[in-house]
Amino acid sequence: MMFKTKSIDKLMEHCQGEHALQRVLRPYELVLLGIGAVVGTGIFVITGIAATQSGPAIILSFIIAGIICILAALCYAEFSAMVPVAGSAYTYCYASLGEIWAWIIGWDLILEYAVSISAVAIGWSAYVVNLLADIGIRLPPYLVNPPGVAGGLINLPAALIILSITAMLVLGMRESARLNSIIVLINVSIILLFLFLTHDHINPGNWYPFMPFGITGVLTGAAIVFFAYIGFDAVLTAAEEIEEPQKNLPKGIIGSVVIVMILYVCVAAALTGVVPYGDFLQTNAPVAYALDQIGMPWGAALISVGALCGITSVILVSLYGQTRIFFAMARDGLLPDAFSDLHARFHTPAKITMLVGIVTAILACFIPLDVIAELVNIGTLSAFIIVAAGILVLRRAQPLLVRPFRCPLMPLVPLLCIISCIVLILMLPVVTQARFIVWMAIGLVVYFFYGMRNSTNKAA
Repeated sequence: MMFKTKSIDKLMEHCQGEHALQRVLRPYELVLLGIGAVVGTGIFVITGIAATQSGPAIILSFIIAGIICILAALCYAEFSAMVPVAGSAYTYCYASLGEIWAWIIGWDLILEYAVSISAVAIGWSAYVVNLLADIGIRLPPYLVNPPGVAGGLINLPAALIILSITAMLVLGMRESARLNSIIVLINVSIILLFLFLTHDHINPGNWYPFMPFGITGVLTGAAIVFFAYIGFDAVLTAAEEIEEPQKNLPKGIIGSVVIVMILYVCVAAALTGVVPYGDFLQTNAPVAYALDQIGMPWGAALISVGALCGITSVILVSLYGQTRIFFAMARDGLLPDAFSDLHARFHTPAKITMLVGIVTAILACFIPLDVIAELVNIGTLSAFIIVAAGILVLRRAQPLLVRPFRCPLMPLVPLLCIISCIVLILMLPVVTQARFIVWMAIGLVVYFFYGMRNSTNKAA
């Protein structure tokens, strides 16, 4: 039974009945949701971390990671047009590879979203601290750092932003989408302002040597900045709440990846041109730091506001995505049924939203950023591999299925996606790989002792 798939018709039945979500998102909100999911931490936080690994060649790291995401986005787009149901990769694997693989990818996505929410919140906290310092307010280290980091005890701002957005999501997706749209427009405007402010201060000498750590450094940087792109798959968790999903989902997912790759490359070039890459070891807020170094503290304060907007949007979309993954798995019986309950008034999965908010807030309080970022990357790369494999399997097993969007250059695109993701996984630290294996082993235990016994697909 654990290898049994769930038919697309049966999956589509979830869009009706008491556990069905409402289609409240309009096309432009989907596009802004996609941009808001991606443009934030990658530019404002992770860029500095990756620059210390790849040097000025971080530009190439962003391009490589972006191309891999485009390959994955093409695979996701085919699935999303066929199965516009909440759950993203989890749902797609249930339709193509069977229940056990759906569980594996679902458990993987739980890790991906949970730790990414925490990582983004840590970046948000860093920018709050930087912004307050610019206006003369200095928060004590023990309230803004995790234990063991710069005299830290708890990262309180990170926890507070997660809990605030959790409350917003409980109130409803339409309201959350409106807030996201406003935030994204502010965010992109701030990024364009940063590029304008720095273009006269770029020192080409900072780009030499361009590849100080060789191709290994470029690939290591790509494995790290991959974190910057992962939000695009959160768009697909909204599949059940989007108007005309067959038409709008493929456009939203592919378009968002292309747009943000262009933004990332431009910002990475500006950052490493203004500040020597080694200087980014000193900060979790590289964009604001760069403006401070060229004598624009007012610009740094403004960038911090923009960063807060962008990072807030990423937290919102990531929290949303996490709750919908849980919701879909609970609806299939693989997790407790209570997680699929909808609030009588707000029609949102309030119980699981609050649980996710509390758990991720605790993670953000006590775990350092670098550990979290690496765990997010390996989880996402693994998800991409399984989705790409699912496309290959479903094309062969059910060639006559109606596909409103077809992944081009089959089977080349899925195979390239699989190979490139494996390469990036191998570039991550061994300890990160070990932590991921332990997490997946725990997931298999949970599946065999709970999920398999309670699955609603037994008699399907």
